[in-house]
Amino acid sequence: MIKYDNQRKSFILTGKDFTYALYVNRAGFLQNLYYGAKIADNDVGYLIGHIGNTVSPDPDSINMDMLFDGMPSECGFYGRGDYREPTVLYTRSDGSAMSRFRYLSYRIYCGVPEIKDMPHSRRGGQTLEITLKDDFSPVELVLNYTVWDNLNTLVRNIRIKNTGSETLKINRAFSFCTKLPERNYRIMRLHGNWAKEREVEVTHLGHGITRLQTLRGVSSHQLHPFMGILAENCDEETGECYGVQLVYSGNYALTAEISNNGFLRLQGGINDFNFNWHLVSGEYFETPQAVICYSDEGIGGLSRSFSDFLREQIIAPDKVYARRPIVVNNWEATYFDFDNQKLFNIIGEAAALGIDTFVLDDGWFGKRDGDNSGLGDWYANQNKLKGGLKAVIDRCKHNGLKFGLWFEPEMISEDSDLFRAHPDWAVCKTGTKPARGRNQLVLDMTRSEIVDYIFNAVSKILLENDISYVKWDFNRTLTEFYSQKLPADRQGEFAHRFILGTYKLAERLTTAFPGVFFEGCAGGGGRFDAGVLYYFPQIWTSDDTDGYERTKIQWGTSICYPVSAMSCHVSVCPNHQTQRVTPFNTRGVIASLGATGYEIDLSKISEQEKEQVVKQIADYKKIDELVLKGDLYRLSNPFDDNYFCVMIVGKDKMSAYVAGERFRGDPADRNRILKLNGLAEDKTYIIEELGITASGKALCCAGILFPRLPDYGAWTWHIKAVK
Repeated sequence: MIKYDNQRKSFILTGKDFTYALYVNRAGFLQNLYYGAKIADNDVGYLIGHIGNTVSPDPDSINMDMLFDGMPSECGFYGRGDYREPTVLYTRSDGSAMSRFRYLSYRIYCGVPEIKDMPHSRRGGQTLEITLKDDFSPVELVLNYTVWDNLNTLVRNIRIKNTGSETLKINRAFSFCTKLPERNYRIMRLHGNWAKEREVEVTHLGHGITRLQTLRGVSSHQLHPFMGILAENCDEETGECYGVQLVYSGNYALTAEISNNGFLRLQGGINDFNFNWHLVSGEYFETPQAVICYSDEGIGGLSRSFSDFLREQIIAPDKVYARRPIVVNNWEATYFDFDNQKLFNIIGEAAALGIDTFVLDDGWFGKRDGDNSGLGDWYANQNKLKGGLKAVIDRCKHNGLKFGLWFEPEMISEDSDLFRAHPDWAVCKTGTKPARGRNQLVLDMTRSEIVDYIFNAVSKILLENDISYVKWDFNRTLTEFYSQKLPADRQGEFAHRFILGTYKLAERLTTAFPGVFFEGCAGGGGRFDAGVLYYFPQIWTSDDTDGYERTKIQWGTSICYPVSAMSCHVSVCPNHQTQRVTPFNTRGVIASLGATGYEIDLSKISEQEKEQVVKQIADYKKIDELVLKGDLYRLSNPFDDNYFCVMIVGKDKMSAYVAGERFRGDPADRNRILKLNGLAEDKTYIIEELGITASGKALCCAGILFPRLPDYGAWTWHIKAVK
C-alpha cells in the first residue's frame, strides 16, 4: 500500500512486514526517511520532524549546495556538493556533467511498470512514480517504486528522459539509491568460480566504497549480483538485515558507501565501467529492476522473502509451480563420444527406472566431435546420429520418454559453416586476434540480424521435432566488448545491448514455444540470476555435481533463490570434477533439494544403484510439491560445521522435509542436537522414519539428535502433522 500526505509531501510505502518512507524536504529534494520494520502511517510526522529535518539542507542558506553530503537522497547527483557517488551521471554537449535533481511530481497507480526489452515484475502491486528534474539540464528522472501487500520486497528502477534538443551521453545509469540507518554493518557477498559458485562470505563493512561487480558480460561464476547488509546481531534466523539483487544478467555493479557522516548509501545497477549511452532528444533510457528486501528474521527470512517474490513475480506463471521433468542428461555419460546405440542404451534404462525425459547434450549438431567446431550450425549431424534427431526421439517415444535438447545459441565456432559465411558476426575487433574461451567465440547479440538467424535456426529444430525440453548453455564470458556495427563513440553501449539481444531472443523463443520447458545454463552457474529466471524457470546450478561440494553451492544459491529454481543431478563416482567418492544415496539426497535428475550412464550402473534410482524418484515425487512451493529453513551450515542440513516446510505447516549430510564420521562428534524450524508450535507432528511424535514447539525448541553416520552419509526425514 502506498499513501501520500499532501501537507507533509511524504510517501509511505508498506509491504507485508516493512515500511519505506520518503518525503520532499524543505529544499525540494526527495529524501529517505525510514526503511525497516513496519510502523504506523501517522509516525511520518515524527520521522520528518526529528529525523528528516536534522539532515535536510537549509534552503535559505547561501551555502546550501555544500550541505548535501549528509542528505539521505533517493537519487544521488554530481558536482553540487554531494561528494558521494551519484546514481545517474551524464555529460552534455559542452562537457559539463553537473546535476542536481529536484522533485517535480508524483503518480500512484495499481500494477507494475512495464519495462521495455528487459525482465521485470509481472503483476499486481502498487507503484509510486516520482519525477525529478535536473536544475541544470533538460533531463527528467522517473523513479519507480513497487510494493505488494503480501510480499516483503520493494522493486525499484529509474527511467532517464531527455527532454531537451541535444543528445546526452549517459555515463552511469544505476537503478536505485537508498540510505540505511546508521549502525555497525557487515556485508554478505556470494563469490566463487567455475564449479564453486556462490560461496558465502561475510565481512565487516567499513568506511568508503565497497563495490561488487562483474566485467565479464554476464552475472558470472565469480561474484553474484546480490549484496546483503547485516546488522551486528544478525544470524540465520534472528536479527535485522537488508538484501538487494538485480533482475539483470549483464555487467552490473552494487555499491555500499559509508561516508564521513556515518550514513550508508546503497545503490547499483548496470556497471558504469566502459559504459556510455547516447540519449537523443525525446528518448528515454530504462534501467533494470532492483529487488530490495528487509528482514527482521535474519538471513533465512530474507531468503524466504526473495523466494516468494521470484515465484510470484519473476518466474513464468504457467511454469513456476509446474512439476519439473525428471531428466537424464547424457553429457557426463558420453561427452562428445556417442552414437545411436549408446544413447539408446541410456534411454532404455531411463524408461525402466521411472525417468520421464532424456536430454541430448552437446555434440549432436554440425561438425561437432569436440569443443572446437560446429557451434552455430544448428542442424543434426547425420553421420553421428543415423536417422538424425528423429531416430533418437522415436526411441524415446517408444520407451515412454520425452525428449530434450541442448543449444548454445549465443556462441560460434571458427570451424563452422556459419563462421565461414559470416566471420563478422563474431565479437572481435578487425585486425586483432580474438580471445577464445572453450575454443569458441561469441556471436554479436547487439545485431538484430544475428538474433533473427538464431531464432530461425533454433525454431526450425523445435518445429520439425517433438522436443519438450531445451537446455540453453553459455560456456564462456565476453571479451573485446566491440561490435563491427556500432559507431566508435557508441562502443560503450555494447555490453548492455548484448544482454538486451539475449533477452529478446529468449522472449521470442519462449513465446513461440510455450509448451517447451527451458532450462538455463552457463558452464554451470555462470548466469544464475533473476533476469534468466524470468524466461527459464530453472537453471543448472553448477557443473560441480559432487555430493559434498553441492551442499555448499546449493546453500549459497538458496540465499537468493527458491530451491525449485536449482537444477540438481546425481552423477557418477569418482566425481568428474573432484574425483571424490560419495555414496549413491547421498548424491540422491542432495539432488532432491531442487529440480532433480541424473547426469550418468544408466546402462553402466549396478543393479543395486538402479534400485536406488527407482526409490529416489518415487521419494522425490512425494516431496515435489514442497520443493515447488515450500519455505526453506537452513539448519546446519556446511561452511562452518560437520553437517549440512536444510528443511522445507509447506506453507500450510502440514508437512515438511529434512535433508542432511554428515561429512566426517568423527567419533567425538556425538549427541548433538538439531533444532528444526518453521513448524507450527501448536501442531503435533510425526517424523515417519523415526516414529517420533512431538509438538512443533518441542521439535523446534528442544530439537532432535543428529543421526550418526559415516563419512558423507546422508539422511532424510518426512514430517507430517497429525490430524
